[in-house]
Amino acid sequence: MSLRGKKRHVTATGPQTWQGWMKARAIRAREQVGPMADNARDIAAGRIVDARTWAAPRLDQAAHSVEDQIAPRVSAILSEAARRVDPKPARSRRPLLFLVCGLALGAAGYLMYRRNAQQWSETMRETAADATQWVGDKAEQAGEKIADKADAASRSADQRAEDISKKLS
Repeated sequence: MSLRGKKRHVTATGPQTWQGWMKARAIRAREQVGPMADNARDIAAGRIVDARTWAAPRLDQAAHSVEDQIAPRVSAILSEAARRVDPKPARSRRPLLFLVCGLALGAAGYLMYRRNAQQWSETMRETAADATQWVGDKAEQAGEKIADKADAASRSADQRAEDISKKLS
C-alpha cells in the first residue's frame, strides 16, 4: 500500500460571494438575537407576576390590619368623644379638638395608604408593559443594525468587485 493516497477535494457548500457570506452571517445573527429577545420578554413577564404574587398577600394583610387594629381604636375614640360631648359639667374643649384632629389625620393616612397601594399596582402594570416594549424595540433595533451592516458590506464588496474588474480589463 502506498503512503501517497489520492488527494481528496473538498467543496464549499456555503455562499460563494462576499455579499452572500455577509447575508448569511446577518441571518444567523438575527436567528440568535430573536430567541434571546423572546426569552427576555418571558422572563420580565414572569418576574412581574412574581412581584404581584409577593405583594398581594402583604396588601391583604395590611387591609386586615387596618380593620383589626385601627378600626377598633377609632371606634373607641369615637365612643370616648360621644361620652365627652354629652352635656354634663362643662369641660375644656381641647380634648375634643385633639380627637377630631386625630380622626382627621387617621382618615387622611388611611386614604393615602389606599391611594399609594393603587398607584403601586398601576406602576407595576405600566412597568411590565414598558419592559416588554423595551425588549421588543431592542430586538428590532438589533435586526435593523444587522441589516444595515449587511447592506453596507454588500455595497463595499460590490464596489471592490467593480474596482478589481476595471483593473483587470
